[in-house]
Amino acid sequence: MIPYGRQEITQADIDAVVEVLRSDFLTQGPAVPRFEALLAARVGVPHAVAVNSATSALHIACMALDLAPGDLLWTVPNTFVASANCGRYCGADVDFVDIDPVSWNINVPSLYEKLLEARRKSRLPKVLVAVHFAGQPTEQEDIWRLAREFGFRVIEDASHAIGASRNGEPVGSCRWSDITVFSFHPVKIITSAEGGMATTRDPILAERMSLLRNHGITRDASKFYGFEGSPPAWAYEQQQLGYNYRMTDVHAALGASQLARLDEYVAARNARAQRYDKLLAALPLTLPTVLPGNLSAFHLYVVRLQTAPGLPSRRHLFDQLREQGIGVNLHYMPVHLQPYYRDLGFTPGEYPQSERYAEEAISLPLFATMSDVQQDAVVSALNRELS
Repeated sequence: MIPYGRQEITQADIDAVVEVLRSDFLTQGPAVPRFEALLAARVGVPHAVAVNSATSALHIACMALDLAPGDLLWTVPNTFVASANCGRYCGADVDFVDIDPVSWNINVPSLYEKLLEARRKSRLPKVLVAVHFAGQPTEQEDIWRLAREFGFRVIEDASHAIGASRNGEPVGSCRWSDITVFSFHPVKIITSAEGGMATTRDPILAERMSLLRNHGITRDASKFYGFEGSPPAWAYEQQQLGYNYRMTDVHAALGASQLARLDEYVAARNARAQRYDKLLAALPLTLPTVLPGNLSAFHLYVVRLQTAPGLPSRRHLFDQLREQGIGVNLHYMPVHLQPYYRDLGFTPGEYPQSERYAEEAISLPLFATMSDVQQDAVVSALNRELS
């Protein structure tokens, strides 16, 4: 089986992890702040907060922005459920904005129209989670302009997009957002086995997220308010209800080692994507479009099967490719059509672009170490089924 994604673990990665295993600290040691500093420098942002998953990062990002019951979070249906669930974790309501038919990211004109209607109803979102789907940056400048006009906060869900940039600005710099979230799951651009990171330019948000990832506890005596006089050396304070979302030094060491190869991985993925573009051009597929000014990280290479007499159904094509050892996948089933969200009142037909996309899309195998032989096998299988 040629998987849709695969991590690369080098000897340098193994050595970095073994060094931690032989050290005095497996967690809460020097490797985590080192990884945070390296990533912050890479994307040009002053603050980075490492956690155990991107889902955890989304949760504490929402909490740091004071999302609470009675508030509203918006995101897109074409994403992993965590982009919406983070709002529900905070007790907030969730709503969606449909995607653009070309970029498959949030449709900014649709967002604007929905904001106008929401303002008329006095029900504007408090937080928008803008998803960089498949590694392609959103039109973040326009989203940020709307955030300033309508008064909502912005989280970039860049789980797919470390190493990407828009108009030369690295995703994660938070030039056009309050907080950006990255994922280091094994199929992502770089991996820490499991892990996530939140970046921000705001020191207060960074401090809040750092507190929330560690049970709401601080050991910084200068921030204590529950002691009279000088606190003892063993003292710590739980100042709010937080979570055990810490990243370990073992994971951080792997992530930092992988980060050194980020540009290499993004270049390799783009080269594979461009090769797919050439080899698949004659088939009845809609290929991904990279918007002007964008460098995509190409976490995914998604094609859409065109509908015409004589062509197989998407289900048939998917099953045939799997039978031939091609590890295709679907990213994503629309969030609003999941049973949990249907139980909240969402129904089919509300977000037609996302629903049509989900009926046509197939994620093809793409990873940095993919060989020409593997890619040719994918293309040959598609030619057999579609020619």
